[in-house]
Amino acid sequence: MHHRTAMRVVCLTLAATGLAACTVSRSNESSPAQDEAPPAAEAPSGDGAGDPYYPEDGNPGYDVTAYHVQISYDPGKKTLQGDTLVTAKASAALPKFNLDLLGLDVSSVSVGGAEAKFTREGDHELVITPAKPVAKGDSFETRVKYDGTPDGAQQGSLGENGWQPSASGGAFVAGEPHSATYWFPANDTPKDKATFKLDARVPNGWSVISNGVESPATPGNDGWTTYHWNEPTRIATYLTTVGIDKWTFERSTLDSGTPVVSAYAPGAEDKMSVESRLPEILTFLESKFGPYPQSAAGGIYINENIGFSLETQGRPIYAAWAEEAVVVHENAHQWYGNSVSVSEWKDICLNECFASYAQWLWDEAKYGVNLDEQYRTEVASGHELFAEKLYDMGAGNEFGAVYEKGPLALHALRREIGDDAFNRVLKEWPAKHRDGNASWPDFEKFVSETAGKDLTAFFEAWFRTDTVPGDEFLYPGPLRR
Repeated sequence: MHHRTAMRVVCLTLAATGLAACTVSRSNESSPAQDEAPPAAEAPSGDGAGDPYYPEDGNPGYDVTAYHVQISYDPGKKTLQGDTLVTAKASAALPKFNLDLLGLDVSSVSVGGAEAKFTREGDHELVITPAKPVAKGDSFETRVKYDGTPDGAQQGSLGENGWQPSASGGAFVAGEPHSATYWFPANDTPKDKATFKLDARVPNGWSVISNGVESPATPGNDGWTTYHWNEPTRIATYLTTVGIDKWTFERSTLDSGTPVVSAYAPGAEDKMSVESRLPEILTFLESKFGPYPQSAAGGIYINENIGFSLETQGRPIYAAWAEEAVVVHENAHQWYGNSVSVSEWKDICLNECFASYAQWLWDEAKYGVNLDEQYRTEVASGHELFAEKLYDMGAGNEFGAVYEKGPLALHALRREIGDDAFNRVLKEWPAKHRDGNASWPDFEKFVSETAGKDLTAFFEAWFRTDTVPGDEFLYPGPLRR
């Protein structure tokens, strides 16, 4: 994610670099990680997958393998009808289980084709009791039909997580750590990644952009058209999106054969010049992180001044203020954050520190910026940069220091272990965890093994404390004068 409020001048005559809360892994020869179910709690049917920052998010007892979301949306009435099929595998016996869904009225639920009982609890829990308990190890399908006015559209507010109205009368979905459950039932934790398919029906004259690879739209005889998108690469729920607008589309193909679809809302067509650099940006990021790990590429350019841009998988959403640096940041997330996702939200530096440092690497390669000088200038700017931790920073503090202190810490790490080891880390880490999840302690161990040295004190000084590192770690290697 990229936050507008964190934008700053990077160096010399370069344009302002937007830093934002965007989320944000890479592939080599290792095979994709196997599905891992969220750890089962004492009561597998209860709410909460166990993240200490968001204890009620997600649900234990099963692992989602696929979402098939079907919606109809009427922009004039701001009403949505949904029919979502959730395919999952039980990691425990399930006499009942939960899905997460905010607002919206549920009309029916079935499990394995049989009608199921359901209740709503709290602000987002859909508690389902199947006609027959699901046995441990069984694969099962849950179908939920629902309708209503999504919360964001009802509030008419911009800049919040979730379903958001657009000035042109359409809508889009963006938010971290929450957004999916504003428009479809889900196991809303990044630990439970699944494939994602969307069929979205809208009145003629409107069009739909989402994640993954598109299939031809199918016009109906009723004045409505259905748009089809399929993301075959497993995706964390907050990285799913839908945009409904009168889009201007650009379509092309990367040299690798990866399809590129970019969409521009009315009034955002001037961003085509920014997006024109996407192939160059992805080629550069591949040189640093390894082969592009997603099924598709592109961008979604809204004409809204929301406070962030977001790395929605394969096709980031860009606020009206987004420029080149933001495109670099959000696409770096396709490796760091999207392909390799956090195990828990306290690991967010694995997303944002790396996407922010990718901007530094881009400036170094494309504009000749001396990163050592930039580093010294920023370190000298004040101790407030060090006032927050980069790991386990506390709920509500995830999207702060990772954007400014984060790239400083990674540059110090680069100078501590040397370019050879650092470049290996940048490529081998996302290859090792492609299409999976990983934690910050996993990363510390990986870097120490790759560099062949004990980095415990370095990581403690930079990532686990909220004070200025001692000079030994603040000015390692060539940063010393």
